[in-house]
Amino acid sequence: MTRVAVIGAGPSGTAVLRAFQSAAKKKTKIPEIVCFEKQSDWGGLWNYTWRTGLDEHGEPVHGSMYRYLWSNGPKECLEFADYTFEEHFGKAIPSYPPRAVLWDYIKGRVEKAKVRKWVRFSTPVRMVEWDKKKKKFNVTVHDRVKDKMYTEQFDNVIVANGHFSTPQVPEFDGIKTFNGRVMHAHDFRDALEFKDKDVLIVGRSYSAEDIGSQCWKYGARSVTATYRTKPMGFKWPKGFEERPLLQKLVGKTAYFKDGSTKDVDAIILCTGYQHHFPFLSEELRLKTTNRMWPADLYKGVIWEDNPKLSYMGMQDQFYTFNMFDAQAWYVRDVILGRIKLPKKDAMTKNSKAWRKRELTLETPEHAIWFQGDYVKELIAATDYPNFDIEATNKTFMDWEHDKAADIMGYRNKAYRSLMTGNVAPVHHTPWLEAMDDSLETFLKVK
Repeated sequence: MTRVAVIGAGPSGTAVLRAFQSAAKKKTKIPEIVCFEKQSDWGGLWNYTWRTGLDEHGEPVHGSMYRYLWSNGPKECLEFADYTFEEHFGKAIPSYPPRAVLWDYIKGRVEKAKVRKWVRFSTPVRMVEWDKKKKKFNVTVHDRVKDKMYTEQFDNVIVANGHFSTPQVPEFDGIKTFNGRVMHAHDFRDALEFKDKDVLIVGRSYSAEDIGSQCWKYGARSVTATYRTKPMGFKWPKGFEERPLLQKLVGKTAYFKDGSTKDVDAIILCTGYQHHFPFLSEELRLKTTNRMWPADLYKGVIWEDNPKLSYMGMQDQFYTFNMFDAQAWYVRDVILGRIKLPKKDAMTKNSKAWRKRELTLETPEHAIWFQGDYVKELIAATDYPNFDIEATNKTFMDWEHDKAADIMGYRNKAYRSLMTGNVAPVHHTPWLEAMDDSLETFLKVK
């Protein structure tokens, strides 16, 4: 029997499990699916841990999730086409759920699909190698509960471990002797740690924007964001400012490129993540930065040098859960033989055409339409339920405009579901006043 190894049981990995279960439900014979998950439960980053550094087994902590995180994009843009929020919660819910609500939603679909038996938890993958003679992968894993390592053979491997776990950490002159707290966003957990503190955020992307907002919301004395290229440019509230790039630190004083200085108590490096696959042999390893079109992946997923290997969710992302679904259904159909792949030259040519278009993207709006076209192309090739990509793109546009108008209040907006057509209710408490992010409090009707 054909065997497929899935590495990771976060939103990408569970999308693969659901894709195969969907085929099986329609009476298609499917391979044996074995999913290896490092954590003790599924959900990937959405499965919050208080731990930083190393987990209970001495493994590097996967999670970069922090307390009080709420979705920073409308849930309507990530809704599963085959499992709506209304189906899961039994009612329409507001457009910007906190982490616990999204985790519950992700789990709900795969619990309904009854695929937990396919997952081996607390089992990190140590090495994946291609056996040229047998045309199979040797996958070596470590069962941390039994402290036992073993190797099994698989016909296909799907890498779905994400790329927001291994920090990209810059060096600044004087940071070694800085007299305060220094951490990467990966280790940020609780904004209350910075109450009444002067916080310096390094970076200008989504982590910088959101962690800075969190710190301000939960009582930081001041938040200063320092950027390399250009400021985020939002209308920040009093006590939140942006300055050109940090040059050096002397004691607790930060010196910026424009000659200004500021005394700070803590530095949070929101400087991005590396695509990191130490468990893959060299010839199988994707090497890319966080961009809209990584090279060497046909249709953004199939490893061109060995099409029995696939990667899920390796793009920079506007689309998330439903894009992972589109990718999972496509990879599934390649493995099932429903989609015949072209020769390597043709695959590379197709990838280069997408990369060429990627290089023309100038704004987030351009990137959203680019990714929407990509998702549309994948869905057209499979039986994944079709949904209105253009309307999804337009919802993303509304979100961009709402953020530009009110960075601290955009989460109070409500949007229409692209799956059910129903408009979300407005949350009972404005985001700035909502200090309790529990599922129970969020779903409570006031």
